[in-house]
Formats: sequence, C-alpha cells, structure tokens
Amino acid sequence: MNPEGLDLSIIAPAFAAGALVLATHVPLGAQVLKRGIVFIDLAIAQIAALGVIIAGMAELEAGWIVQLAAASAAVLGALLLTWTERRWPEVQEAQIGVVFVLAATGSLLLLAHNPHGGEHLRDLLAGQILWVRFDQLLLPAIATIVIGFLAFRFEGRLPRVAFYLLFALAVTISVQLVGVYLVFASLIVPALAVRNYPAGRRIAIAFAVGIAGYALGLVLSLVYDLPSGALIVWCLAALAMLVHACGPRAGVAR
Repeated sequence: MNPEGLDLSIIAPAFAAGALVLATHVPLGAQVLKRGIVFIDLAIAQIAALGVIIAGMAELEAGWIVQLAAASAAVLGALLLTWTERRWPEVQEAQIGVVFVLAATGSLLLLAHNPHGGEHLRDLLAGQILWVRFDQLLLPAIATIVIGFLAFRFEGRLPRVAFYLLFALAVTISVQLVGVYLVFASLIVPALAVRNYPAGRRIAIAFAVGIAGYALGLVLSLVYDLPSGALIVWCLAALAMLVHACGPRAGVAR
C-alpha cells in the first residue's frame, strides 16, 4: 500500500479496540508482575478461547452466547487457579503453565476434524483486530469502565479470588477482540517496560507504550500488508525495550 494514500479510518475501530484492551490490561499487568504470576494471562486467555471453540462446536453462534461461553470457561479457569494457589502456592507458576498447555492442546483436539480448524485457531491466537467494527465495542466499553474502575479503586488490595475473577472477565472481553497473543503482550510488555520507573509514573508511561505500539503496528500492517496482531506485538516489544533503556536503572525508582 502507498503510505501517501493510507486511509487511517480503516484502522480506527481496531485502534479503539486496542485502547479498550489497554485500559484494563495495563493496571492488571502491574498486579500480575507484583504477584509473580506472569503466565496467568496466557492460561486464562487460552481457556476463554477454548470456551469459544466449544460454543462453535455446539453451533451456538449468537454473539452473546459465545461471549457467555468464553466468560464461563475463563471464570472456571480462574476459580481453578485460585484453588491451586491456595493449595500449592509454591508451584503456582508451574500450575498455570500446565493449565495453559491443557487448554491449548484441548483446542487442538476439539478442532482436529474441523476442515477450518486451523484457520479458526489461528484467528483466536493471532486475532483479527482489523476486522473489528465500532458496533462491537459498546458492551466491551461498558465492561472496561467497570473493570478499570475496580482495578484502580482496589489496586493491590483485591482478595485472591476477586483478582482472579476480575482478571478472567477482562481477558474474556479482550481475547475475542484482539486474540491470545495480543492479550498477553498488552498485559505484560508495557508493565515490563516501566518496572524501574517511579511508581507514580508507571501507569501513565505504560499506557503511552501500549497506545504507541498499537498505533504503529496498525499503520505498518497496512503499509506493508502484514498481519496486524503479530506486528503490534513486535512494535510493543520494541517500544518497551526503548522506554526501559531510557529509564532509570534498577533500584533507582521510588
């Protein structure tokens, strides 16, 4: 595509979807790093995707039913991880990894005989963010406001089970908008970028990293005709490394 003829209105809904994802994932990402459960996002996102696959196999095609299936699966996964953390806290990260692998391989097994299974799985993982429409964002926007308020209002003070459930609902909304890979990147990459910055500036800078990463990735994907989700992940990572390199050294942040 010729950059001079680039129509930014094409990526406006996708950018809005990315902003909604960042609104919940940036504050939750800080909590995930603090709690030392980095891969919970991948696990819960994969479980939500598994719920979408099960709904599709049952020919439940209504949007709200698919959303309910994904949310139910994610909440069950969150409750399971809450129980494992309480029962075996010393190996929680390993348990999260096992849950992720089981959900991922379960998706492969369920789609094994589906002629379009590979394409469907790829869409769930890498996402189809460029195909998002503004009319799909109303309910996610309302949910994002509620989740974002709770995440900021009770920052660091949510009980274990409440945090996992809130996290599950946020991921359920995000995974159907942007895919599993972008959900994980949106949660972890900005949080990693600002971990050495003063506490009062981390959230704002992390948001800036996320917004810039989505904007740059979407524009470049149109210019070079590359997969949007994958390119946004790389843009987020590149910007995060730059911001981290320009920031204070470990132990300097206050």
